[in-house]
Amino acid sequence: MISVTVPIFNEVENIPILYERVRDALATVGRRWELVFVNDGSTDGSREALDRVAEADARVKVIHFRRNFGQTAAMMAGFDYAQGDIVIPMDGDLQNDPADIPRLIETLDKGFDVVSGWRKQRQDARITRNLPSAIANRLISLILGVRLHDYGCSLKAYRKDVIKGVKLYGEMHRFVPIYASWQGARVTEIPVNHYARQFGKSKYGLERTLKVVLDLIVVKFLATYAEKPMYVFGAFGVASLTLSVLSGLWALYLKLFENTTFVQTPLPLVLVMTAIMGFMCILMGLLAELLTRTYHESQDKPVYLVKETRNVEPALGSGPEHALVE
Repeated sequence: MISVTVPIFNEVENIPILYERVRDALATVGRRWELVFVNDGSTDGSREALDRVAEADARVKVIHFRRNFGQTAAMMAGFDYAQGDIVIPMDGDLQNDPADIPRLIETLDKGFDVVSGWRKQRQDARITRNLPSAIANRLISLILGVRLHDYGCSLKAYRKDVIKGVKLYGEMHRFVPIYASWQGARVTEIPVNHYARQFGKSKYGLERTLKVVLDLIVVKFLATYAEKPMYVFGAFGVASLTLSVLSGLWALYLKLFENTTFVQTPLPLVLVMTAIMGFMCILMGLLAELLTRTYHESQDKPVYLVKETRNVEPALGSGPEHALVE
């Protein structure tokens, strides 16, 4: 089954047109499908428009949020409620082209686990949208190592198993291909159509670039240090303690050889502050290590992922269903 998921926030004019275009595109695929709309607290009549579409077509599911939680939360809800083995998220503003869906599925069927859309001819404001997006895409590819031209394009195709268990926060929906790649998924990219917005207004501005940069820091930390947070906190702690020692030695040198008293230089204050900071960072690292172990051990979270096995019996102790029975 194919599941198309669409976050909706104040897109009342676009909903009937989007439904018809998605329906027509999926009719050419030859597989069962469903369309999952997630109403992210709309206030413009989108709720009623979605209910009318769902009433007319049982293949349409609608999830109404109590209030606006943001695009990432709405996309997460779409993943959770999707029943298909292939999940295709897309925007609800008609800028993505549903006619690209069959091409995404065809590419997925070539052995890939994630197919990401690339808005090669993007129809948005060049300065306020395209330029910040291009900078963000370059940074993400450089720092995280997965080479894609357009992380911000919502139109993607995923095999359900590669997004199972993925939890998204902030603006992290754009990083789903990264999470999938970490689990060994094969990721590729194809150019897709992109159109200028016809109805409504954009919900994004330049402030979104800052959010993406901050989320990028979080993702990089999780990718590199989630299992060993002490490496981050400990490194800062050691650097601070080293600076503290150097400040103390310099202050002593000035006192003994330059006749400069401690009160004539800020070095003693630097010594004390950096020493405190260093010890605090190391203690925070130890605390983070305890939290990491609690996270894995209390929930029986594995520290590795197995794709498949041959002639291997289930490991004892891996869950209640594998308990030894005498």
